[in-house]
Amino acid sequence: MKFSQKIYETEVLILGSGASGCGAAIAARKEGADVLIIDKGVLESSGNLGGGNDHFMAVLDEAEHDSFEDMCRYYVTPTSGLSRTIAQNFFNAMRPCLKVLEDAGIELLHNPDGTYVRSVGFGQPGPWWIHINKGYTVKPKLAKYIKNLGIRVVNNFFVTTLLKDGDRIAGCAGFDVLTGDFIVVKCKTAVIAMGLTAQRVSNNSSHKPFNIWYSPYITGSQVILPLEAGASVLNIDITDKATLLPKSWGAPGMNGINNMGGHELNAKGERFMGKYDPMMENGLRRNQVMGTFQENLEGSGPPFFMDMRHFAPEDARHLQYDLMPGDKETYLDYCKARNIDFTKTPLEVEISERMIGGVVRCSDEQETEIKNLFAASLLATFSCCMCIGWSAGQFAARRAKTAEMPGLPESDFEKIKAGIYAPLKETKSKHAVSYQEFEDGIRQVMDYYAGFQRTEGSMAQALKSFRVLEEYLPRLEAASLRELMRTHESMELFKLVRIYVQACMQRKESGRAMYRRADYPERDPKYDKCLITRLNADGTPEFSWTE
Repeated sequence: MKFSQKIYETEVLILGSGASGCGAAIAARKEGADVLIIDKGVLESSGNLGGGNDHFMAVLDEAEHDSFEDMCRYYVTPTSGLSRTIAQNFFNAMRPCLKVLEDAGIELLHNPDGTYVRSVGFGQPGPWWIHINKGYTVKPKLAKYIKNLGIRVVNNFFVTTLLKDGDRIAGCAGFDVLTGDFIVVKCKTAVIAMGLTAQRVSNNSSHKPFNIWYSPYITGSQVILPLEAGASVLNIDITDKATLLPKSWGAPGMNGINNMGGHELNAKGERFMGKYDPMMENGLRRNQVMGTFQENLEGSGPPFFMDMRHFAPEDARHLQYDLMPGDKETYLDYCKARNIDFTKTPLEVEISERMIGGVVRCSDEQETEIKNLFAASLLATFSCCMCIGWSAGQFAARRAKTAEMPGLPESDFEKIKAGIYAPLKETKSKHAVSYQEFEDGIRQVMDYYAGFQRTEGSMAQALKSFRVLEEYLPRLEAASLRELMRTHESMELFKLVRIYVQACMQRKESGRAMYRRADYPERDPKYDKCLITRLNADGTPEFSWTE
């Protein structure tokens, strides 16, 4: 098979077109830079935001516990990886991002006095979460806004390698998932905005890896690419996330249910979350997930339910028909199929699959340890991504004004191409392994040995199992470009889960992540710090701690 080669050049390269990439691209363009945004998906639907979103978090100094200091107390902790200055970057971007959203035609709900309709969520001290109507329109409207600014977009571009010129970013290389063309981008500066956490590393009850609550297409690039280029990543061990799902159906939406006052009930009909968080269901999501897991261990479930029957009729209508479809447009189809009416029927829920990732280590100006490469994906949620992306885009654009265009390591191109196309076969061999089979093995190991409860011994066994899976890597074959993309995603996932399990073995405590160590069940104050992961010359992970 023969494929052509394409080369693009730009001042500011945005790697990823999800919420953080959109924020970065818009801000960089408003600084006057030439901007190119790339993604293996399509701008109009890429990233977690592509499925819709029902809230945008903003701290606005308009209510009690609604100040920058309140925000710092919540976000800037010894294990967050965020400095006070980065929190200030985030805060400063909130109102500009809100203006962009409204200029793009996105409907943020207002009270009669003109203030935003906001509610409390995720254990935060104030009503920071602005309600969005028809949240499924957010991404298409942002995409139109971006294109109207003159920002260039390259869709369907799977990045496999970050390119460097000495110690600085020079661009990236990869392939077009539709045509197979080899693509290279040359840039003065870049923003990595590929998300925070990877999906498809564990199962929910449906055992369907694309039926999950976030985008199934984030598979590890956001961690693996910067690590392989020489950057370090924080908190791979505790950046994991999970939530509650409607039974057997992957959909977000618990923030809306919780912050409007939904009650979680166990199989005995008891409202139990008070045992795990003083803010009940509206507390930290980790506490709700792990509290539900504990109830299950103690025999009080399944099933588990979210009960909204006590809501005022208008509140129940707003939740079910405005907010929930904003997170996933087919939510009402699910409710119809299950005959669920929030005013009459509790919603059966289950603990979701997990997501794992990490935060690329950066300075207060969000520059990574690779010169001229800036980090955008430092926190989860629409608001955090867009606003922190916004500040990363500003820093990248300002640096680009004085930076020289780098050289490209063209001598490496043939090796990169060979790695990209190696799995692609016109006829699969007798002993070929598909990406589906390989990923099923990853998820089985993760669920069995590194699930919501694990020990040193179980994680050591996971690493032994991964060594067995590693032997199948040379047998991964793809018969089409679609399968080639999926195969590269599977290889990313495999790299990530191995590093993740080794990272989790470093932190000998429980209480900070979406899992419990049965051998170290209590939180230990000596781990009030971030775990740093980097790769040595042979690609082996090395770990250290922040001071």
